[in-house]
Parts: sequence; structure tokens; C-alpha cells
Amino acid sequence: MSRYEKFLKRILSGQADADIAFDELCSLLKRLRFEERVRGDHHIFSLKGIEEIINIQPIQSKAKPYQVKQIRNLIRKYRLDEERKK
Repeated sequence: MSRYEKFLKRILSGQADADIAFDELCSLLKRLRFEERVRGDHHIFSLKGIEEIINIQPIQSKAKPYQVKQIRNLIRKYRLDEERKK
């Protein structure tokens, strides 16, 4: 299992939302083909075919737990984890 797969599994498990590295979360979104724009400390991610826009900000080097949950729900809703396996 690759590092990416382990990290995705950790996000989807929902057991470590308060301990997710912000940079790793950004890398995951980029790997899922989201486009990133940065405005100050706001990292804004969008993907064609997905209505929602993801707007995340770090707390020091960590992601905010509620934003990790929003991303997990988005991955599940659009089955982005299954799409990557193809």
C-alpha cells in the first residue's frame, strides 16, 4: 500500500481529523486532480464536475478538523477514492 493510499484511508476512517498535516491534505486534493488557488492563507480547490469549492486554511502545520471532515464527505459523495483506483 502506497503512502498516498494509507493517507487516503486515514482521512476516510475519520479517526484522526485533528492530526492531519495541512500540506499532506493539499497534496491529496491535488492528486485527486483538484486545481488550487491561493489567496493569503486560504487554499481554494475546485474540480470540474463538482459543485462544491473547498476552501481550507492551516492552523500552524495542521488542517482544521471540520475541514478534513468536509473533504472526507466530498470524497465519499463523489466517490473520488474509487475513481483514482481506475
